Parts: sequence; C-alpha cells; structure tokens
Amino acid sequence: MRVVVTGVAGSVGSRVAQRLMDDESCQVVGIDRVGKPVEGFAGHHLGDVRSLDLDAIFDGADALVHLASAYGRNEFVDASSHDTRAARLVFEGAARAEVGQCVLLSSAMVYGARAENPIPLTEHAPVQPGSLAFAESKVTIERLGRDWQGATGGKLVVLRPSTAVAKGGSSWVARSLQLAAALSSDSDPDLQFLHLDDLADAVVLTVQKSADGVFNVAPDGWVRADEVRTLSGRAPRLRIPAALADEIVRFSWDKGIVAIPPGIMPYATDPWVVANDRLRDLGWEPSYSNVEAYVEGYDARPWAMINAKQRQQLALGGASVGLGAIGLGVRMLSRRWR
Repeated sequence: MRVVVTGVAGSVGSRVAQRLMDDESCQVVGIDRVGKPVEGFAGHHLGDVRSLDLDAIFDGADALVHLASAYGRNEFVDASSHDTRAARLVFEGAARAEVGQCVLLSSAMVYGARAENPIPLTEHAPVQPGSLAFAESKVTIERLGRDWQGATGGKLVVLRPSTAVAKGGSSWVARSLQLAAALSSDSDPDLQFLHLDDLADAVVLTVQKSADGVFNVAPDGWVRADEVRTLSGRAPRLRIPAALADEIVRFSWDKGIVAIPPGIMPYATDPWVVANDRLRDLGWEPSYSNVEAYVEGYDARPWAMINAKQRQQLALGGASVGLGAIGLGVRMLSRRWR
C-alpha cells in the first residue's frame, strides 16, 4: 500500500509516518513545508501543497492522509483560507490520481460547545461550530471531502479528535484552550485530553482497515474541570461572566496581546466531550486516559506544589489584584466601545 501523508513533519504526521513504515506492507510518501527526508520514506516532497505538482506525487497512491494545516504557525493570523484552499487542491489531485481512500483530520470542535450539548456527543450530533474560525474551517474541509467522495466513490475517513496533547507537541487547540482557561468564567465544563500517540494510532488503523465514515477520537470518559485545575496547579479563579471574558479575549486578539482566538471561549466554558464507541468498534483502544494525557501534555505550575493554607493566603491576596486587573480591562473595553 502506497500512502501519501501531508504535514508529515508535524507532531501527528511524524508519528503516523513512523507507524506506517513499521508496517512492512506500507510505503510512505511525505509532504511538508519543513523537515528533512526520513530514512524509509518512499518519497519526500518539501513544499506547500498549494504549489507542488500533486499529480506526480499522488500517482500510484492507494491512500491519502491529509494532516497539513497552517494553524499554529502564526497564532495571530487566521489560517482558514490557507487550509481550505490546500484541502481543495489535495482532493482535486486525489480525484485525478484515483486515490481509493482519503483520511482527513478534522476536530470535535465542529460540534460546537453549548450548555445544552448531550454528554457525550456521538457522530450523529449536528455540526454547529459557532464563530470559531478554526472549527468553521474544519466544517468546510469536511464538506470538500464529501464532495470528493461523491464524485469518485472513494472511501472518506473524517477523524474528529478532542483536545490533543503530548509533551513538547501539544496541538494549537490545546495551547489556545490553556490560555483561555486561565481567564476566569462562570462555567466549569467537563474536559477531554487525547494523547497524540493515540491519535496517530487512530489514523493508522483507519488506513490499515480501509475504513470509511466519521469517527470521534477521544479517551474513555472525561475529567472534571476542578480536577484539571488541581493537576495543573492553577490558582483559584476570580469568576467573571463568560460574555465579559469573551470580550476581553477579542480585545486581546485584536491588539496582539494574547493568542486566544475569538470564538474559543465557549469551548472553555461549555461542554463538547465526545463518545469513542464507533472507533473502538473498529479495533482502536486508547493507551492514555484523560488524566494521563493531560499530565504529560502540560507542565504543572508552582501552585500544585504548595499546601492548602498557603494556597488560601495567596488566593486572598490575588483576589484584590484580580479585581484591579478586571477593572482595568473593563475600562479599556469601555473606551473601545465609546
């Protein structure tokens, strides 16, 4: 089996490529804007998929794994148009080359985060991404994949992972949500954390099984927000309304202060946990629990190392500082509105 992997130098792509090469029945052709040829690749192409000769690269390919994304390269720039155009060209090239299967990395964020969401969400849940550009882009790319499938009759796998983390390689989504969680809000949703090794295993399994369809990718169950705060060592938050938190995020993004994209606050304040039954039925098993993945993916802060009395003293002192910071934020927003 000849498999083309876009984004092969990334934290997911490198793991996928290695696992495929460990399978003696697979040949891997890698594409990425960065990186070097890896020993064992059947081919390596350095460049942007928007400018490469995809017809030559895809010639003879049995499967395509599309992982490339511009998100995270410049956190203050919207990468939606880049990713959408790249996906369109990739699917057009796959159609001309008569590739039999395409595996597309989407996100569980396409379901949207809402207080009324059932826990957990299955693949039958409606797609309602809200105003987050990243999630809207994934919905568009999924539609391009279905268009390819309708035109060619090929097999399309859409993987929708929860927040993906690993030591030194956590996803753009994970980093953004970590920043958003540091901002106080009036809600504490249940959370999920997927290890990148488990995500790579899911990608490879769908290739090896020649699968077709939509699959959520997440560990079993979920973890409470207060447990995550204990693990991370975050200080207790001075709660403010989610609407105000969202305004502060938008202001910070517009001014280039903090790389938390507009529209992400609902994902830090409302549930969007997903079920993994369909992927498990295919034969996938997570190696990491939510807690294990979180602990490896995030460094604990000093707060986790002190006792309860010290935490209380710091919290009381920090409350006055927090009030002052919120007051400053409100004044800045008021000036902006005026």
